[in-house]
Amino acid sequence: MIRKLRLKFVAVCMAMVTAVLAVVCFAIFAALRGNVEDLSREVLHRVIQEEPGGRRPEIGVEIGGDKVLLPYFTVSVWPGGGGAYTAYVTGGTYAALEDTAELTAILEDCLGQEPPEGVIQSYSLRYLRRDNGLYQRMAFVDMSMERAMLREMMGSYLRIALAAFLLLLGVSAILARWATGPVERAWRQQRQFLSDASHELKTPLTVILSNAELLSALPLEERPARWTDNILSESHQMKRLVEEMLTLARADNLALPPVLAEVSLSDVAEDCALAFEPVAFEAGKPLEYHVAEGVTVPGDGDKLRRLVSILLDNAVKYGAEGGTITLALEKTERQARLTVSNPGEPIPAEQLSRLFERFYRADASRGEKSGFGLGLSIAAVIAQEHKGTLKAESGGEGTRFLFTLPLRK
Repeated sequence: MIRKLRLKFVAVCMAMVTAVLAVVCFAIFAALRGNVEDLSREVLHRVIQEEPGGRRPEIGVEIGGDKVLLPYFTVSVWPGGGGAYTAYVTGGTYAALEDTAELTAILEDCLGQEPPEGVIQSYSLRYLRRDNGLYQRMAFVDMSMERAMLREMMGSYLRIALAAFLLLLGVSAILARWATGPVERAWRQQRQFLSDASHELKTPLTVILSNAELLSALPLEERPARWTDNILSESHQMKRLVEEMLTLARADNLALPPVLAEVSLSDVAEDCALAFEPVAFEAGKPLEYHVAEGVTVPGDGDKLRRLVSILLDNAVKYGAEGGTITLALEKTERQARLTVSNPGEPIPAEQLSRLFERFYRADASRGEKSGFGLGLSIAAVIAQEHKGTLKAESGGEGTRFLFTLPLRK
């Protein structure tokens, strides 16, 4: 429980940290992208005013301490007859670009776009077009350098974000241990109290039961005899409660996993069904069972027998009057599946999820029955010890409990 609480604490903290880092990284990315695009546009506006043969603009960006200039070139386009035109490369950092098919395709794409400023995606170029009356002046800058700069800058920021994430993960783990410390101590004290109280109650209960049994054997008058029977009945009920509390206390304090041996779950299920068959018949709820043969699992035979008995006892108690209780044991490729079903009113979903809590009883949907609300908790503990799962399902046909555990390897 404490471990799950710590994991949940760390998960919540890291979810918040991740959200904050994601927002910060997105904001940095947007800002860097805007700055790099502004730099490209500045280059375009500078070089489009450059006179042919003029000095190359010293516009760039620093990466690793070195100033990198953005590749660019400028073109002057003179209109001709019949829609033809003549183009001259007037400057830039590109070599051997004059009279090439690439230049023709770039100019056709640029002239085919209406906005005077835009992007030629097929060549990864950003352009700026200006009409000078007799001719058009065009400037192009390479966008691949923009993207390289953006990747370089964002790579550095992402490494910093990753380092911050790992650091905050360690801090969250430390804070989770510190924050759950009082809860862990209280939980440990509660478990110790439950164990100690159960042990201490056994002795006086044994004395009360012994005296009550002696009194019940004497020839008493009607009223004293009834009082003695009441004492004996309530003492037996208290003894069952103490034994169930001790079982849960031992499970909570168990540091090492139990030693599991090879157990025939088929024999366990059939023995329990035969034992409960007269009980169910007397309650007016016949029991039907279908047990697959040769289902062998690693486990503790006594504990598995108790789990099946708890599920059958629960079905007898809460099944609808006259309804048939069914027990089925199936064998899949990797698992054994035990199902205990009983007809009755469906259990609401909000109560169904709490059936395995200690001392919880869904009285509103299942009626007032004898018991302490510990049986299903014990069954869940046994299932967990055997690395299996125990879950409840409820619908229009009634309620069923499914117990699955791995087969013997």
